[in-house]
Amino acid sequence: MSIRALIVDDEPLARTGVRQLVEPLDDVTIMGEASDGPDAVQQIETREPDLVFLDVQMPEMSGLEVVREVGVETMPLTIFVTAYDQYALEAFEAHALDYLLKPIEEERFEEAMGRARRQLQRVEADALSDQLRGVLQEYADEEDEEDDPIDRFTIRSRDRIYFVDVDDVQWIESEGDYVALHDGEDAHLVRKTMKELEQRLTPESFVRIHRSYIVNVDYIEELRPLDHGTYQIHMESGIPLKTSRGYSDNVDALLDATG
Repeated sequence: MSIRALIVDDEPLARTGVRQLVEPLDDVTIMGEASDGPDAVQQIETREPDLVFLDVQMPEMSGLEVVREVGVETMPLTIFVTAYDQYALEAFEAHALDYLLKPIEEERFEEAMGRARRQLQRVEADALSDQLRGVLQEYADEEDEEDDPIDRFTIRSRDRIYFVDVDDVQWIESEGDYVALHDGEDAHLVRKTMKELEQRLTPESFVRIHRSYIVNVDYIEELRPLDHGTYQIHMESGIPLKTSRGYSDNVDALLDATG
């Protein structure tokens, strides 16, 4: 999947900073830059980028006004770039995918790009034609009986179909109508619900610890007690996940089972 990105900022140095972060990425192409809001609107409407890095504060037309002009429903995936924390909430209310604070930290940039990739993969999965769905039906998870355990997941994107073995999944994260399967290196989106996975994954291996998380116990490195009976679970990949009180019985059962 190749992501076509537009960089919008009235400051040349700021555009250069974003460009320097984007250029090393193999899956992202910078299709243009805009130095003001009207130019940004024109390029978004005519060139249709997949992703926009959009400065919040610009003279004549702010980043939020660009979104309103283009229209929230037709605006591409947007990562707001701002020097001011107070704009972050307003950015999300304008349906931003994410936001970056200036000066942009490389780790935070990578997090935002990870979310962008997952969102675009989700859109591509929804865009599969009925004909392709028919061809793939014999491989699709929908054919499985609801009570059958899941052995592997079918992952669909625009240019390929591939499979992920359930044993390779380290933890699972809720992503709206989808879930993200994390294998320690990548995140793979599938159209499943957390409730369905909780029922169909082997309970000896997979434990739901939070409304948004299911973990593979084989990849848990340690648990650190927090307050009110909750824990911070550290996975082998280094990712920390916090348990919630609503799923404390599951965590207690896990601890009892492991002695």
